[in-house]
Parts: sequence; C-alpha cells; structure tokens
Amino acid sequence: MKFWDWVEQTLTGLLGLCALVVALWQIIGRYVTPTHAISYAEEVIVYLVIWAVMIISSQLARRDGHVRPDLVLRLLSPQVARWMEVFNCLVAIVFSAAMVWYGVQIVQGSLAIDERSSSDLQFPMWIYYLALPTGGALMAVRYVIRLFRYLFHYDPRTMKPGHVVHETVEGLEAPKSQ
Repeated sequence: MKFWDWVEQTLTGLLGLCALVVALWQIIGRYVTPTHAISYAEEVIVYLVIWAVMIISSQLARRDGHVRPDLVLRLLSPQVARWMEVFNCLVAIVFSAAMVWYGVQIVQGSLAIDERSSSDLQFPMWIYYLALPTGGALMAVRYVIRLFRYLFHYDPRTMKPGHVVHETVEGLEAPKSQ
C-alpha cells in the first residue's frame, strides 16, 4: 500500500509541476518573448490538472477525505456508525463503477470518431477522457479495501469517523483510544 500511495502522490506532484512549468512558460512567453509563447498552454494545463485530480481522488477515499456526513457519524454509536460506513462504501463503489463504465464509453466514442482538441495541438481527446475511468477504478479499489476493513477488521477505537488515517504511517502511529 505504501508503494501505491507513493506512486499516486508522486505522479500527482509531477503532473502539478508540469502544469506549473507550462503556465510559467506561457506567462514568460507572452510577456517577455512572444515568439516562444504557445497557444495551447491553457489546454495542456487543464489536461494535467484533471489527470492529477482524478488520480489523487483515490487518496481522498483512503483518508476519509471525500464529502461525507462526519457530524452525523460522530453522533451515532460505534456499531451504527460502522454499518453507515459499510453503506457509504457500497454506494461509493457503485458510483466509482459507474464512473469507470461511463468513462470507458466516452473513451471508446472519442476513439471511434478520432476526436481531437480544436487548438493547434490537436490533442487526442481519448487520453484526456481516460482520466475519468482511471480515477473511478482507483477509487473503487480503495473503497473495496475500506469495505473489507469495516466488514472483517473493524476496530471501534481506531476506525472513528473523520479525517483519520487508519493504517500506520511511517513515523506516525494509528490513533489510540483514550
């Protein structure tokens, strides 16, 4: 898991860094050397940021970072909260699977008509659209892991609702009961 986390975080960081470099190139090119400016910089930045967001959404699933009713879960007993979390995981898995299914349909449609961006870059849009099923698949796997933990390895002391990392992180220990 640590390697998977590292790959996602590193890839997201690299995509963000590339977006920053393209933005700086565009700004410098526009105001300092207009002959070196690229007309499709904004388009490339959007592609890079969307891919980064879809990849990092898996980390949000791992860390309880997606939108959820934390306040309500904190008011419930640990057992009721557990089954609400199980329900949440099931709904999230269905949603993620739908993202994969419809994302694949969009990618296939784009490939079939050889859809390209309207800029000078003429970027193949299927690569851009592929971020949707990729992010959905990454999230689905994280939610399946989460569901498995809530069903078979539930510990009410360490699996409380909120933005808590449930596994031991290098240098940090899992939350302890008071």
